[in-house]
Amino acid sequence: MLQPPLLRGRDRYERVMDGWSDDAPGEAFTHTVRLADPDRQVEVAITALPSPSYAIESAECRVLAGDVPPAAARGIAGLAGTAMVGGLTRRVAELTGGGESGRLLVDAVIEVARLARQVTKLPAEQAQRAAGGSARACWELDTSGWIDLPDSCFTYSEAGRRLLDTPGVKPSMVPQLYRPSPGQRQVFVRRKIARLERRGPTLDLHHSMHDNVHGFDVHYAVDVATGRVISAAHTTPKLPYMGICSEPQRKIASLLGETVDDGLRRRIQGHLGGVGGCAQLYDLTADLLRLLA
Repeated sequence: MLQPPLLRGRDRYERVMDGWSDDAPGEAFTHTVRLADPDRQVEVAITALPSPSYAIESAECRVLAGDVPPAAARGIAGLAGTAMVGGLTRRVAELTGGGESGRLLVDAVIEVARLARQVTKLPAEQAQRAAGGSARACWELDTSGWIDLPDSCFTYSEAGRRLLDTPGVKPSMVPQLYRPSPGQRQVFVRRKIARLERRGPTLDLHHSMHDNVHGFDVHYAVDVATGRVISAAHTTPKLPYMGICSEPQRKIASLLGETVDDGLRRRIQGHLGGVGGCAQLYDLTADLLRLLA
């Protein structure tokens, strides 16, 4: 029987993330994330260079509500001098000491790292190519501006590239995401809401993400007795490339009949991720499964 620890003593758990990226001096950005659940709220702000290094210049954490050990919050400052690449989660866990508070701080830093992959600083004349509304121009800016985008999902694969000139394909990007104005605030803004809710024999899972270029509302229903996914659906009112990003969205149906167990977080890579999938759909689903663990 599926019994998520976060639902002990309650039928509903909700976590809200508000994040934004501000221009910072030189080539850096300051990425700020506020992460709140019923028990605690933290704010993590990290100033870091964009792709390809993602090097952290400074990091700090403020506890806004709840019981978060001061030493855990102070530990975030130890990220200065590292990079938001592989091994980041382990490093944050070491600095914050684990536990419920430590896990919340890990998740906050993960969200910062995701924000860092939404903005960059290309030469101004290059960034202006996004002003014309050309999908191909934006795609070429993306794959040159972020080292980790090529083959990260269907859109940035060779198959996605071949669809760029298809009628109706329209990008959501604007020049400021490639080169903000000096001192520009909230170059990129994102809100995410994750929710677990027990409804009799069913556990409802919801995760939404809305920002400058994405609009996702993901819903799963799981049979509590068997742990099987009995419903999987989502809406995507905004995508970076409508008509291309739309292609892998149907993969969500592949989760129907899956069992929510310790191995599902690995198996969803084959269902939703990889070069034929959607990185955002994968992340939103993986985050829900982490909350269930």
